[in-house]
Amino acid sequence: MLAAPPTKCGVPKQRSTHSVDVKSAGLREQLLRILKGKSVHRGTFTLASGAQSDLYIDAKETTSDPEGLILVGRVGWQLVKDTAARLQVRVDSIGGLTIGADSIASSIGIFARLEDPCSKLQTFIVRKEAKTHGRHKLIEGNFASGHSVVIVDDVVTTGGSTLQAIDAIKAAGGQIAFVIVLVDREEGGRKNIEQRGHTVVPIFSRADLIGTDAPRRSHIAVA
Repeated sequence: MLAAPPTKCGVPKQRSTHSVDVKSAGLREQLLRILKGKSVHRGTFTLASGAQSDLYIDAKETTSDPEGLILVGRVGWQLVKDTAARLQVRVDSIGGLTIGADSIASSIGIFARLEDPCSKLQTFIVRKEAKTHGRHKLIEGNFASGHSVVIVDDVVTTGGSTLQAIDAIKAAGGQIAFVIVLVDREEGGRKNIEQRGHTVVPIFSRADLIGTDAPRRSHIAVA
């Protein structure tokens, strides 16, 4: 369940307007079309580790496209609401490790507010390391100790970046409600996160993007 807003916030509830054509196809199907067209790349790719991959999913080509980001926000916000209700958990804020989570968290937060002007959902980003100046913050934005948090990520392969964000939030006094990922590469990352006790809900899987019969390498390049 989401953090309960005040019964009256002084702002009339309004319907959001946007350019996404919801008549031609469902929102999830529209988002999948954009992901397939922009973010799926086949070929030979080398990871930083030196491992080879035949598939590169550059989710940022979708999340930096205005139409794609609108869809990510709408689909993601609905998934947050549905998952929070199913798990019966409170959600105070949403974010993840920079830079894969930044635009996704912001878009979901915007659509939460557009749907309900009384929404108190906040967003944040987790730096890969704390700033060396100013307030020396590791978590930027509107996270506070005690928040029940949804961690988001664009693509999960091993789950390393997602777990890094989870560790930062827990160390700062937050609780993990659940995890939402745009694409699960089905390379073991979801299992790694769930073994730590966290529910992972992917919007899409590798099979959604390239089919169940496509050949698979043991390692997939990280976008």
